Amino acid sequence: MNNMTLYGANPFDLIDQMLSSGDLPFSRNRTPVVDVLDEEKRYVIEAELPGFSEKDVKLELKDGSLSLSASMDSADDEKKADGRWLRRERGEFKFSRSFFLPEDVDLEKIEARFRDGLLTIALPKKAESAPRIVPVLAA
Repeated sequence: MNNMTLYGANPFDLIDQMLSSGDLPFSRNRTPVVDVLDEEKRYVIEAELPGFSEKDVKLELKDGSLSLSASMDSADDEKKADGRWLRRERGEFKFSRSFFLPEDVDLEKIEARFRDGLLTIALPKKAESAPRIVPVLAA
């Protein structure tokens, strides 16, 4: 079989057709990029959430686990207020991800901030978990 008949005149037509259909499994269920940092007095989780707002994000703490979830539905209808869509690649997007927290996290002092598509979660360490220096005295 000739590749020209399989793909048409342009071999990228098939790829364009697949991407424009929106039926790919990864198109709606992606997981955001997450970095976890261990600092001296806290842990920090940073999650890239482009296109989301703080209203879309949910954090839940339960049984030593922190669950991060978010959902967005940008495919509200077939028409835009002043026209109709010629191409629509954005649609419903949701995810959920959990992190098991170390025992030294102070659960009462966890804070989360959202700015410019970056969610930053600060997980302070308990004071008693910091190493204690025991002085050695002369006898």
